[in-house]
Amino acid sequence: MGMKDKLHDVSLYLPGDEELMKAQTLCLEQLYDFNQTRPSEYDKRRAMLGEMFAEIGENCYIEPPFHANWGGKHVHFGKNIYANFNLTMVDDTHIYVGDYTMFGPNVTVATAGHPVLPELREQAYQYNAPVTIGKNCWIGAGAVILPGITIGDNTVIGAGSIVTKDIPANVVAVGNPCKVLREINEQDEQFYFQGRRIVREDLV
Repeated sequence: MGMKDKLHDVSLYLPGDEELMKAQTLCLEQLYDFNQTRPSEYDKRRAMLGEMFAEIGENCYIEPPFHANWGGKHVHFGKNIYANFNLTMVDDTHIYVGDYTMFGPNVTVATAGHPVLPELREQAYQYNAPVTIGKNCWIGAGAVILPGITIGDNTVIGAGSIVTKDIPANVVAVGNPCKVLREINEQDEQFYFQGRRIVREDLV
């Protein structure tokens, strides 16, 4: 099995392979250039993301600075995804994000981990497990999503949550460790924040 395969099959491996490091450095050079763009260079940013990411749909926007171990090379975005400042994607293997999902500032999505056994960690062994985030999710500010996690469609992850287990679709989940607080319900169809009513006639 080649080193590139070990990135993506949850094997233990040592990340110091020279060929991999060269490829990763090229990705990080692109990421550096993206983070140096000016706010007015919207079209340039969009074109750069198309080169950097494994896949990226229409109308996606990432507010720099953006951080990623492989510069987005293993990130798959649907369409209409928004990410606020300081999105960190430890994309040593694949990260899948569905259409219309939103990331608050300072969110971390991690695919890489290290053994708990000290003697293996001392040698810098690593493993990677993919992360899947469904469509139309809202990942709150400062949330951390750990390797191997799946989050279902339409789900809200509360600010500061640490997601250590899969979260189903159509729920609000919060906390450390992140747990389901409730399902999205009829009240959410009427109110958007602290008793403030949704007036559909006023919506564009």
